[in-house]
Amino acid sequence: MWRPTAHTEEGLARFREERAASRIDSVVCHALYLVNLASPDRTIRKKSLTAMQATLETAVGLDADGVIFHVGSHLGSGIGKSYRRIVPALLELVELTSDRTWLLLENSAGAGGTIGRSTDELASIIDRLDGHPRLGVCLDSCHWWVSGIDVTDVETLDAAVAELDDRIGLDRLRALHANDAASGLGSNRDHHAAIGKGAMGSGLGVFLAHPAFQGLPAILETPGPDGHGPDAAEVRRLRDLHRRALRKRAQARCAASRPRD
Repeated sequence: MWRPTAHTEEGLARFREERAASRIDSVVCHALYLVNLASPDRTIRKKSLTAMQATLETAVGLDADGVIFHVGSHLGSGIGKSYRRIVPALLELVELTSDRTWLLLENSAGAGGTIGRSTDELASIIDRLDGHPRLGVCLDSCHWWVSGIDVTDVETLDAAVAELDDRIGLDRLRALHANDAASGLGSNRDHHAAIGKGAMGSGLGVFLAHPAFQGLPAILETPGPDGHGPDAAEVRRLRDLHRRALRKRAQARCAASRPRD
């Protein structure tokens, strides 16, 4: 729903206290999926801006690390025109961020007129905001895969990360969405699958083990066994896949560095 949830200062303070007492290192908020800052419809853009403002205010109150959001879709009106809608809205929103709580653009699956399907599109938005220092990126493994980047292949992933570093800067990469894909490479279909059980399978470990991603918060957005999201068992599978992939990458690096007879 568009209506924002009202949070009391007492509730926000209690969350901060519980977080400090827990083993949770990172907290991010995700904006409503209804948000579309690129929409040609002025009413939708206004509702989207209001929803984003409410989410950012809550995130700052929680001391969250960022607000992840989808820029939206130009709905056939053209990406050039959409930038003229997106940029003024983002200029307002970044003023609500803090040194701790950033605004994080998420890469899209590339269906229809969605914005952010490529590193270049994300970089274009950041460039148009003069490289605002509190504007970052969240990478979704499934979205990269279905937009045509084979994140299960070491060389392909290395090249994609190098492009991200060159166009945006790895210092802006603040979070990961670790999702397997229910659809094929380059399908542009945003359907997530359980860890290790989708089109990427164990190859998702290549994505998880990339050196540039270590230490970043990784969030699952998978269906889970009952359709209500991931459970503890799936988190364990993700961690096991990460560990095995790290060992495999280290072994490959050692083998490549050995002198040949």
